[in-house]
Amino acid sequence: MNHPTATPVDDTPAAARGRAPLVFGGVPEAEGWALAPITPRDRVHFRTDRELPLEQFRAALPEGVTVSYDQGDGLYRVDGACGTASVLAEWVRAWCAGQETVTVGLRAETDVRRRAPRDLPPAFLDELCRHYLPVSLKRLQRNMSTIRLHLPDPDDLTQQVSEWILKAVGQFDEGKGVPFGAFLATQLSKWVHDLGRNAHGRTAADTEHKQQKAVAAFLAEHQRRPSEKELAAYMGQSVATLRRNSQTVATLNGLRNLQSLDGVGPDATEIMLPDTHEAPDEIMGEAEQTLLSHALTAACAPDPDARPDQRAGQPNVLGWATWYLTTWGGQTKTQLSADLGTSVRNMNVHADRVERALKQRLAELAD
Repeated sequence: MNHPTATPVDDTPAAARGRAPLVFGGVPEAEGWALAPITPRDRVHFRTDRELPLEQFRAALPEGVTVSYDQGDGLYRVDGACGTASVLAEWVRAWCAGQETVTVGLRAETDVRRRAPRDLPPAFLDELCRHYLPVSLKRLQRNMSTIRLHLPDPDDLTQQVSEWILKAVGQFDEGKGVPFGAFLATQLSKWVHDLGRNAHGRTAADTEHKQQKAVAAFLAEHQRRPSEKELAAYMGQSVATLRRNSQTVATLNGLRNLQSLDGVGPDATEIMLPDTHEAPDEIMGEAEQTLLSHALTAACAPDPDARPDQRAGQPNVLGWATWYLTTWGGQTKTQLSADLGTSVRNMNVHADRVERALKQRLAELAD
């Protein structure tokens, strides 16, 4: 891959510091941003319980309104003129209802400043992305252990980082005086964190992070762990809210500990079943539920033949939560998607992995 060469431009702050500004497609970087300035608009974000017919949706949108779809996150973004956020939100809700589609997490946002990468000169954008791709990969070396849990394939990683660069191009505000490279580096760290939030659930991951920070701050201040009442006061919450959030954290940690169920765990242990002629139906029902629960957990445990840095080598936390909470927890995928802050599509991807393993294990139990 050939990277653009940096050529000097006189009488600029960069040149005064002895560093030549970058030139992409024959256009100095600072001048390139001016060719497609960032502009304000109102935006409606939402997910749905099923994928929308995108072309039909675009055709029905009011004039001057655009829509983009993040397939990986299952997130739709509808952009319109400033001052139209509430009207757009109602229009989206009504159109989706007419399609018998449920919207999830729909929210309107005003004065969103963005640019469309396609508005930049093609040669400028192409060379800029080619330059910042290896720079970004080097910057992410410190986060690679986390990234490999979610993107074990090098090609997937390259594609994801390329998408992040384009996302940064759309959000970069050249008027704030921060160089694009510095802005990109800051955003990359944030987006790596989002990988974990999407995999384990936004609400649970953020709750755990806030509690850990609060406990650490209390420890530093008082040299001891806080009591439940003290921690609640420190975080500005009621004890009831803290207990509810603590249960969320405990559930997340329990799911992460599926690793311990692999190897010498349940698969290596003989499960004794009661005699069907002597045990009451209630006991047999509980035994069957135990076997099914074991099969589900084992189907979500890491594949012992996979490398630890591969996705199959990690516990399928989101798949387990999707199956368990929709089967026994009384929740729909739409409700669960809203609670976990992830898309139904993302949940389905993880649940499908569980289904393939679960079918095999249930067949073995039937034999």
